[in-house]
Amino acid sequence: MPANLRPPPALLIEPLVRRALEEDLGRAGDLTSDLILPPGQQGMAALVARREGVISGLQVAALAFGLVDSALSVRQEAQDGDKVPAGTRLMVLEGAARSLLTGERVALNFVGHLSGVATATRALVDAVAGTKARIVCTRKTTPGLRVLEKYAVRCGGGFNHRFGLDDAIMIKDNHIAAAGGITAAVERARAGIGHMLKIEVEVDTLTQLEEALSLGIDTILLDNMPPAMLREAVALNNGRATLEASGNVTLSTVRAIAESGVDYISSGALTHSVANLDVALDF
Repeated sequence: MPANLRPPPALLIEPLVRRALEEDLGRAGDLTSDLILPPGQQGMAALVARREGVISGLQVAALAFGLVDSALSVRQEAQDGDKVPAGTRLMVLEGAARSLLTGERVALNFVGHLSGVATATRALVDAVAGTKARIVCTRKTTPGLRVLEKYAVRCGGGFNHRFGLDDAIMIKDNHIAAAGGITAAVERARAGIGHMLKIEVEVDTLTQLEEALSLGIDTILLDNMPPAMLREAVALNNGRATLEASGNVTLSTVRAIAESGVDYISSGALTHSVANLDVALDF
């Protein structure tokens, strides 16, 4: 695990894992494993990456197995943030065979999804290597899983945008329309915030950008601007505000976006549209 990468505290993730297990176990528990396997049967299983990718969620998987049976032995053989080839053994578990099979699906659901997020993030990060642009996520996360998905983005080498509505002021197009303009929205926001909060304003034209710059905005989101317009925006900005590009961010477009000179590139697809990494439990 990279030195600056820390998983979320167990206090935050345990309720998520517990709810997932409760959903799977229902009212009667694991009928199949309980009926087929005798209580004393022991087993060993390995969590294996079937495809190449960047790993995230191993602590979550370990927690899932531990909540099913605290007597299980869990040994990690990889770390979150590792890019691994297909066939890599990520974790080895030993203990009651029933418990291993009962915890299997929830553990795999978390690791597969979070590793998918980390893998997609790393692809964009690698695509912009050599530019100053940083890849960041958005609030377009799976309800209830934001803390884990944003952690997975960091596992992939990306950075986090705001975590929620309460940790930054972000004035978007609908706020501007409802307030009657950028200036009115910014003035109202500044009248009520403390000195620690920054303001970001979304713009989709160079005219709006000029208005936002005249107000001394901290960060400006350039929404759905093609690379040529982004370059104009960077020149117009001339280092005054932090610039974030968003919209139509794909592996085929992200390099051109980064080469425009923006500081950040945000992508909602990192958390709302990624494919799971194929991870399995081999018994």
